[in-house]
Amino acid sequence: MPLNIPTFDDVLTAAARLAGLAHRTPVLTSRTFNELTGAEVFFKCENFQRGGAFKFRGAMNALLALDISVRARGVVAYSSGNHAQALAYAAAIKGVKAVIIMPRDAPELKVRATRGYGAEVIFYDRYSENREEIGSRIAAERGAALIPPYDHPDVIAGQGTATLELIQEAGSLDALYVCLGGGGLLAGAALAAAECAPACRVVGVEPEAGNDGQQSLARGEVVTIEVPKSIADGAVVTHLGAHNFPVIRDKVAAITTVSDDALIEMMHFFAERMKIVVEPTGCLAAAAVRRESQSLRGQRIGVIVSGGNVDLTRFASLIMAAQTKRRASRPWRAPRPFAKARSGCCWYRAALSWSPAHGNARAS
Repeated sequence: MPLNIPTFDDVLTAAARLAGLAHRTPVLTSRTFNELTGAEVFFKCENFQRGGAFKFRGAMNALLALDISVRARGVVAYSSGNHAQALAYAAAIKGVKAVIIMPRDAPELKVRATRGYGAEVIFYDRYSENREEIGSRIAAERGAALIPPYDHPDVIAGQGTATLELIQEAGSLDALYVCLGGGGLLAGAALAAAECAPACRVVGVEPEAGNDGQQSLARGEVVTIEVPKSIADGAVVTHLGAHNFPVIRDKVAAITTVSDDALIEMMHFFAERMKIVVEPTGCLAAAAVRRESQSLRGQRIGVIVSGGNVDLTRFASLIMAAQTKRRASRPWRAPRPFAKARSGCCWYRAALSWSPAHGNARAS
């Protein structure tokens, strides 16, 4: 049976379906990031999307595309987190029962949110069990519709609306960087960019530990790998989707990878300089732009910030661990002797006064 490969017309149909349901998320810029890279960078911030990630677009579009009689029997999905939350949220809005299959090691924040939207959660072991088989079995047993996280034409079309909005707001781009897990967001982005900004070079970005997409693009066929281990839990997959790969093969210029350390650096930058919380997977695209900045100088670059669903305790621990590691790697230097102050130094001009009421010293 031939695959139903989505087209740009499907992206436009999705945009019409999602109007008033999905947020039109902000496009932010950062003068500091532009100075670091020498490029003009536009961040499409899907961390402000309903459910905290771009996944709401594809999940809601796929749900609305179902016949009402099919929708009434419920939906089933398998996901490490963001698609789980997105479909649970979309189903709750439309009054549809949702069953979500999640790995036992899924972030607790994402499990709680999925349950909070009213979905039934069933766990599996991602290292020894096949989630696709489990999902198909449960859907058949319950007579429900299976909506996978990325390998589905309506999901891909829905994800493409993020890039459609980005180009409508930012204008034509020289390059667009998009995170890559199973390929739903990248394929949708490529469909939109090819029509709205034909000269735009689309680049997918994976974690170093899981470069199945990079291998697949190089070989011209889908490559399957072992379950990778990365802090980018939203991109921890073993292969690209069958519906995604033809689009990626034909419309994506390159696929690159970045390290977990680079993701943490980017999380820190987003929080400190742009005042936004971004999950590790959401940092993939921006981290690649930062690393490849030498070749991007003077260009207009789009970045899809895919989501912000990260436990704040984990967020803080990742950044603190990275800072400790960085300090430990620096060579030790003996402290410099205190330099003798000159008469013109501010130390001589400043008079310290003691405030008994507050118990502190202040310069006056």
